[in-house]
Amino acid sequence: MGLLTIIRKNRRREKEMRVLFLGLDNAGKTTILKKLNGEDITGVSPTLGFNIKTFVHGHYTLNIWDVGGQRTLRPYWRNYFEQTDALVWVVDSGDRLRMSDCKQELHSLLLEDRLAGASLLVFANKQDIQGSMTGKEIEQAHFLKVLDLPGIKSHQWSIVSCSAVTGHNLLEGLNWVVGEVASRLYYSTLTGGASLPLPEKSLSASTTPACTAPEIA
Repeated sequence: MGLLTIIRKNRRREKEMRVLFLGLDNAGKTTILKKLNGEDITGVSPTLGFNIKTFVHGHYTLNIWDVGGQRTLRPYWRNYFEQTDALVWVVDSGDRLRMSDCKQELHSLLLEDRLAGASLLVFANKQDIQGSMTGKEIEQAHFLKVLDLPGIKSHQWSIVSCSAVTGHNLLEGLNWVVGEVASRLYYSTLTGGASLPLPEKSLSASTTPACTAPEIA
């Protein structure tokens, strides 16, 4: 039995999920995680390396990796792909000028072998800011076309409009991630295909301080 097989079996037994938060700089990734964790979101600084947070959500433990989105840090993203169960791509809905860059980076990620099969959630963040693409625009598929989400055939995906400041739809997005990943990893063996109920809020969480990005392997 190989080491990777042993690791996968242990993760299934412990009902763990590895979730990777990525997106361009200033998209609001860290603010979303802080809001979900009930932390103060005033004065959030740009992530210059990565943060790790662990949420116990329902029956599952989520190990969440929040990686900085500055252009100089993007080459390091591939250091965090291993064993990723879900990719959360956070978009600044008001940053219309960088939507093309956002689309290019996202679709490049989805070509990575180590992200094959990972569930994809797109958080259309900053709905609380005037001038952002509205929820109605997103529902009418304008945002879908901008990011070419319908062209994604290799991953199960969903898009959720949200606000890291108000907390709007953050839990809905998290529930989708957990439900989608659990349906692949756990339902067939643990529940005979039946879904387990998800809570209205996270039960507990822990945080690892921000770390600088490692050298590219």
